[in-house]
Amino acid sequence: MLSSASRITAAVLGSAALVATAALPAAAASQAQAPRPQRSAVVLGEVQYDSPGRDDRSNRSLNGEWVTVRNNGRQAVNLKGWTLAKDSRHTYHFKNLRLAGRQSVRVHTGAGHDTARDVYQGSRSYIWDNKDTATLRDAHKRTVDTKHWGPQHGGQQHGGQQHGGQQHGGQQHEGPQRGGPRHH
Repeated sequence: MLSSASRITAAVLGSAALVATAALPAAAASQAQAPRPQRSAVVLGEVQYDSPGRDDRSNRSLNGEWVTVRNNGRQAVNLKGWTLAKDSRHTYHFKNLRLAGRQSVRVHTGAGHDTARDVYQGSRSYIWDNKDTATLRDAHKRTVDTKHWGPQHGGQQHGGQQHGGQQHGGQQHEGPQRGGPRHH
């Protein structure tokens, strides 16, 4: 009777091991095929946060301050409903703007006539500071890209223009910066 029970136990354990061995590759295959979140081809590009010349609040000076939104993909993207924000008080809402593949648009601070390459926030005050963050969100309010610059973020500055850098989890971090913070 002992040998019969041992055989049954061995058969049950063997069957369980066989089922587990067959199920393991199937589980691994389903995980390998699980869709990954797709990164947006639309990202933040160069930033001119300190307009050239005197800060005299003229429309020309205000429009010397801008953030570039770039489509690195091949397909056009409609930016209708997307936002570019510094914070809740400084948010630009894109209208029906079709950004072609491999194309960019500059979002200027001041007033002007919107085109396919330049859009205007219509602000009468400077928005971007020497130490700041720009956030791009899609029409579903999901953060698509964030760009930081300034001393706390190791921002690299060339006459108030920020560019280059390394990508880290959707956020742009830059090299060393010269100069102190600018407050408008």
